[in-house]
Amino acid sequence: MQKVEKFSPEINKVYFIEGYVLIHVLSGKGGIQVDFKNYFDWQEKAIFLEKGQYIKFLSNDFIVRKIEFLNESKFYNTDVRVLFKHLISLGYIDLLECKECNNFLSETTLADNSTNILDVSSKQWFWQNPFNANKEEYQVIFDTKEIIDQEYSNKLTSTDLVNLINDRGYNAQALIKNKIGLSVKNLMTSKRLKESLKEVAFTNRNIQEISYNLGYKDDAYFNRVFKNSTGQTPKQFRENFDFENRNLFSQDIIDLIQRYHTQERSLEFYANKMNLSIKALSSKVSAKMNTSLGQLIRLELINSAKLMILEDQSITSISRQLGFEEPNHFSRFFKHYSKLSPTEFKLKKYNS
Repeated sequence: MQKVEKFSPEINKVYFIEGYVLIHVLSGKGGIQVDFKNYFDWQEKAIFLEKGQYIKFLSNDFIVRKIEFLNESKFYNTDVRVLFKHLISLGYIDLLECKECNNFLSETTLADNSTNILDVSSKQWFWQNPFNANKEEYQVIFDTKEIIDQEYSNKLTSTDLVNLINDRGYNAQALIKNKIGLSVKNLMTSKRLKESLKEVAFTNRNIQEISYNLGYKDDAYFNRVFKNSTGQTPKQFRENFDFENRNLFSQDIIDLIQRYHTQERSLEFYANKMNLSIKALSSKVSAKMNTSLGQLIRLELINSAKLMILEDQSITSISRQLGFEEPNHFSRFFKHYSKLSPTEFKLKKYNS
């Protein structure tokens, strides 16, 4: 069984995920935030989230389809968990590379067999093979992640973690380092940091209690680790995240960038519009949006370019509309930040 909901999310509201969920953004501009990371390339993606995560929409014009899968027995399937248990970044399937996924979401979402999208998507995930591993190696990697999610607050060493994994004939530490470029210790540290961010942002617990619950030896050490990772103290982070009041700063700066990005790219222009110094605006963007002002401008340019390319506009026309002096300047810019040339992006085909 599944629950399907189409809605317009409120800006900057934190939507906590209570089960296994697929988010399909139907329309909108700006970014989304999942677990304190901002994403501006959500177009044409099916986003998979699991219980304990959250999603926040950084603009006020999104329309979203949410599919919540109510039959939890489905998720004991180890092939399906790869969609939800994120190792590094956002878990998603690129609909431009999965015709079957795209057709399913476009045509049959309200049917009784909506859970079939999980089978289709997991098949596509393994076809994409993001870590260049075989299925057995993936099971070792995700077994390790399962244990980290369960044991992150128990002060286990990397060796302790690996010893908890069923022996499948692999060196788990070497396998994970080779396939995803991170050590088991890195994965554990990342998990503890994410949980500490949640505790600081979403609860009123004092820092000493939070540090104790997360397995840190004392709150002073926790404060140092937190600031080294985020650039802010826990107190500063709690104030800047603004969970309860939902400050509209993010919407204001995104609105400005969407309005002027084809004409203005200087930080000074946006700082003047926001009545702030460049340093103050840059600091505020970094603290509240976990990115830089320059990156926001570049991403808006890339997103506009992608839409124009998909509309079959010429490179010459696109470069002119986006304020580039020459088409080749635009092409170099696009390839540098999207990893594909405009032509390669245009020729990207559905692959079932």
